[in-house]
Amino acid sequence: MNSTARSPISLPGRVVVFDYGEVISVEPTAANRAELLAIAGVADVDADAFWTAYWAPRAPLDAGTISIREYWDAVAATMGRQWDTATVHLLWVCDVTGWMSVNTATLAVIERLVAGGTRTALLSNAGADYSGFFRNGSFGHLFEQHFISGELHLVKPDAAIYQHVLDALGIAADQMIFIDNRADNVAGAEDLGITGHVFTSAEQLSAFLETAQVGVSA
Repeated sequence: MNSTARSPISLPGRVVVFDYGEVISVEPTAANRAELLAIAGVADVDADAFWTAYWAPRAPLDAGTISIREYWDAVAATMGRQWDTATVHLLWVCDVTGWMSVNTATLAVIERLVAGGTRTALLSNAGADYSGFFRNGSFGHLFEQHFISGELHLVKPDAAIYQHVLDALGIAADQMIFIDNRADNVAGAEDLGITGHVFTSAEQLSAFLETAQVGVSA
């Protein structure tokens, strides 16, 4: 085992801000996707059309400009369907549950940062319905603050959301390190002078932060 695998990572004067989806979380499983299709009453032959309809109104949902009901109504309309309130609830539960599984290796890296006294925060494009889970769930205590697009009515990579985070944390752009799995979101942060890292694995993230730690210590 690498001797640094569990050692603290100390980045004094810096705040490491993490995306949630596919950084802390893992993507929904095939079983979860199949369950969502079953609840929606969508046959396998129509699966591609469903997922296109699923993603199309996601940005306004994440921005908090449409409700959960309005989101699923938009998906239904694209599919030429109508879902009653009970079905929408089941779709919502299945969808949210699918995004709740976490990458334990990423959490271990965050714990190393916290152990090293490094400030951390969460910045996610997600509906406001995720706020309780992010703040009060099993890993909520690892973050100093939680920034959720559905509450802020701003979404990455809009420069305004990064500026809001900087202001709320009381730091300058060069004091923030931003971790996200999407290159466009990282580029949006870097445009403001924030240090960015495109997440591909917890191992690469660990190596990136250890290198940053050496730079701070030098």
